[in-house]
Amino acid sequence: MRKLVLLLAAGAGLAAAGHALAQQPSAAPANGQAAARPWVAPGTPGSPIDGTIFHAQVLLDAAGFPSGVIDGKKGMVFAQAVKGFQQSRGLPVTGELDGATRAALLQLSRPSTRMLRLGANDLSGPFTYPFPEEAADQAKLDGLHYRNALEQLAERFHTTPRTIVALNGPDKAIGQGAVLRLPNILPSSRDYAGAVDDKQSRLLNFFNVDASQPRGDFIVVDKSEGVLRVYQGEVPKGEFSTNSNPGPAPKLDDNPGKLVAQFPVTMGSSKYPLPIGRWKVTTYAFEPPFKFQPELLNGTDANDKEELLPPGPNGPVGIAWLDLTKEHYGIHGTNSPETIGRAESSGCIRLANWDVIRLSRIMKPGFTAIFQA
Repeated sequence: MRKLVLLLAAGAGLAAAGHALAQQPSAAPANGQAAARPWVAPGTPGSPIDGTIFHAQVLLDAAGFPSGVIDGKKGMVFAQAVKGFQQSRGLPVTGELDGATRAALLQLSRPSTRMLRLGANDLSGPFTYPFPEEAADQAKLDGLHYRNALEQLAERFHTTPRTIVALNGPDKAIGQGAVLRLPNILPSSRDYAGAVDDKQSRLLNFFNVDASQPRGDFIVVDKSEGVLRVYQGEVPKGEFSTNSNPGPAPKLDDNPGKLVAQFPVTMGSSKYPLPIGRWKVTTYAFEPPFKFQPELLNGTDANDKEELLPPGPNGPVGIAWLDLTKEHYGIHGTNSPETIGRAESSGCIRLANWDVIRLSRIMKPGFTAIFQA
């Protein structure tokens, strides 16, 4: 069993900590499997963390081309992030972490991890435990918060609870005053002048998003590649789609502008497809409640009823909703960051919470969003 000690607040007992961890993915082997291997330092043989990939993920995140959760693992999402970075730097677009790409990333001069001492604010919550599965039960709560401090800490540092365990060892205590090794994603500036409102500023700070971001002019969401690209330059001309008339599928040049950022996304399914067309993103809502409408969502039961769910990072749309002119559609956060780029959504465009709040800093309300197959 995992031995990681999680102190949810000053004076919290180990029993409470153990209950809180119960809802995290277990590191214990299933029945019949061999016992888990002993912990080894990250970047060494036997560690689940590939040090080279981990460092590249940290640098890609800093450059504006994140590859999903920072976990030291290769995959399709990582390859797409590398491709985006290569394109932005004028390098051959291969998706491989070759010498030229590594050299360009290393110009950011950022170590992969840093040691940080946890303060009271890092562990303060609020937390929702136990976390109900049914929407009717969730609607009774005051918020859909993180389950515990480990989950909260993981999202603040763009990673997963498992990765924090792998970085520090399962016996490491997490509590006020503890010193942990964490992904080195802290911003160089927290001066969020020009923020839409106080909520946005607070969330940018909470998720360690650098105040200095490029300004985007329009975005392109590519269904075939599972990415949202941010461009600078003249917005491609064309008629905007409407709810009654989506219009023709947009036709764009291979390089419609200067690529300044790219994010992995989860988008529509065959039942609720991505609305191909040219849309506007009109308004932003931070920490929004969510109207649970089972007829519009995947994986719901015929007996489910409409509910108004409270806000929170573990709500269906996470911590932000960027509203589209397409009815019922938006660009939003998630309660499952590890699935971004690997799963389907109910038609909307879903990003990790730290990525959607960053996107809200890059783009001004009223921007053009082009969705293509």
